[in-house]
Amino acid sequence: MSKKKINDFDMNNWKNYEDIITDSLWIINKRDNSGTHKGDYHGNFIPQIPYQLINRYTKKGEWVLDAFLGSGTTLIECQKLGRNGIGIDIDKNILEVAKERATSEKGNSKLEFINGDSSKIKLEKYLSKYNIDKVNMIIYHPPYWDIIKFNNCEGNLANASTLEEFLKGFEKVINNTTKYLEDERYLGIVIGDIYKDSEWIPLSSHIIQLMLRKNFILKSVIVKNISETKGKQNQKAIWRYRALLGGFYVFNHEYILIFKKTKERKKKNVKGTN
Repeated sequence: MSKKKINDFDMNNWKNYEDIITDSLWIINKRDNSGTHKGDYHGNFIPQIPYQLINRYTKKGEWVLDAFLGSGTTLIECQKLGRNGIGIDIDKNILEVAKERATSEKGNSKLEFINGDSSKIKLEKYLSKYNIDKVNMIIYHPPYWDIIKFNNCEGNLANASTLEEFLKGFEKVINNTTKYLEDERYLGIVIGDIYKDSEWIPLSSHIIQLMLRKNFILKSVIVKNISETKGKQNQKAIWRYRALLGGFYVFNHEYILIFKKTKERKKKNVKGTN
């Protein structure tokens, strides 16, 4: 039995897709600020990430869910690429920014903006509006634990008091949202590690183990460079000093974790946070 296609690539002309990255090391030194993209929101990721993932794992007209929408990067790319999108964010104010930017981008995609906690949102009523019951891909870019506060909204993972609380909170989001992902389709998690109390905290490793326990298949671990901003340039010398003094290395990368949902996952008794 042939595998169901998950993208629009014509593999008879596969050499034509030179813009699609297939290596696990992504060096992207300049942010795409075309269209309505802006880099003015703390913690938003570069548009090249959803561009690559949406092209690779969806077809035109399919549905992408972003569980931590922020200022709207993913749904702007959905507009550009002819995909439909659903974005959830806990912060009502930033969701309005995302809506303005994504709907101002050229395109005629169907877009849905939902204010709420991704660990609790019931998506059935939103999906039924479009006569669907599943999405075709999910992108997660959770706020990293204890780095940027963002807001005081209840359920904001960035404000978790401990690493365990952060991981349990993220697990609840996974439990609530992946049930809406079509079987045999993909999800991407953009995450970086942090340095706290003189210790490297491997958030990425913790999340990989969480997903494996839930029987998702790990397809790739992509390492992407963190490009310099003006703020980072101004702090470069002090961070170099701190690294030399403290015996650690300065973060210059983050991870994009690619997982596949399988039908077998339904058949296994997987323990997790409800």
